[in-house]
Amino acid sequence: MAVKMYQELIQKTQDLTDRVIGIVDETHTITACSDLSMIGQTVEENISEYFTMSDVAVINGFTYRVIGGRVRYDSYVFVKGNDATADTLSGVLSASFGAMQDYYDEKYDKTNFVKNVMLENILPGDIYPKSKELHFNGDVPRVVILIRLVDRTEVFAYDIVQNLFPEKTRDFVINVGDNDIALVKEVKTGVQPRDLEKLARSIVDTLNSEFYTRAVVGIGTVVNSMRELSRSYKEAQVAIEVGKVFDVERVIMSYSNLGIGRLIYYLPTTLCNMFLAEVFKRGSVESLDHETLFTIQKFFENNLNVSETSRKLFVHRNTLVYRLEKIRRLTGLDLKQFDHAIVFKVALMVRKYLESNPTKY
Repeated sequence: MAVKMYQELIQKTQDLTDRVIGIVDETHTITACSDLSMIGQTVEENISEYFTMSDVAVINGFTYRVIGGRVRYDSYVFVKGNDATADTLSGVLSASFGAMQDYYDEKYDKTNFVKNVMLENILPGDIYPKSKELHFNGDVPRVVILIRLVDRTEVFAYDIVQNLFPEKTRDFVINVGDNDIALVKEVKTGVQPRDLEKLARSIVDTLNSEFYTRAVVGIGTVVNSMRELSRSYKEAQVAIEVGKVFDVERVIMSYSNLGIGRLIYYLPTTLCNMFLAEVFKRGSVESLDHETLFTIQKFFENNLNVSETSRKLFVHRNTLVYRLEKIRRLTGLDLKQFDHAIVFKVALMVRKYLESNPTKY
């Protein structure tokens, strides 16, 4: 925040009290003060250690408070004295400076602007004027990479990701809820999904190997305008949700590579139920035992090749043919025929999707 704004408020407050008042930043340096000779001095004590239980502390005859009453340990207001007057005055100044800082961040902070655009907290018509006001280039390729923490951890994951992307004028790391961190990354024109997945892999590996924090990542598609940024964010969310249903082993999901799973995710559950009822009208899929379902899975993995599948399953070819015939009698679908196999594959995915208890109707 601009030090000038702090100093202006201090000068206005100075006429109302004879106390020395000032601001200390995260480097323990006095950046604004009613006693101009103190500006630039360094406070020797490690101030943050005094605020483990409270947002107020008395140090060497001065009353300190965390600005805004939020234990962020990055800036403090101080008032000379340790009496009730100093306590009250420091509280009022803390609240005032905190409100000023919130207003400043709201109006001038680029990260806050990007967050509001991504979460659709700003009208589309206001995006361009605000970009111009912030001298922000909104017409460059960007992508949203959503990092979802799987485990609750004491490690400051946000700070870790922030340190991985220190270029704060191009890349923006944003907290979204308790377990989600969004990285709005500026990319080169024509960047490929595999390049973004490689980047996401480096984030996951860093969190896991160095800080023992598990995470899954969803990657949206690249957009060329800030107006489309919210779409990339929604796509990253969908990528994680679809991955949870159809590919639980993967930790990195790209929206552009979700395949049929993405299509099924957008279908109403009523339509999904109707489709299943039509496919399995001759008999329920629940009547297929585990061995048969495992055989189907391997048959699909081996591109409907009977000989190769029987070899991989260590069963006789005739045994596999018998199992496939059993499925045909139950469902009317001959999995040796490509069109029938596609229908059955989609039906199994739809069933798996419905078992995940989607909230859509």
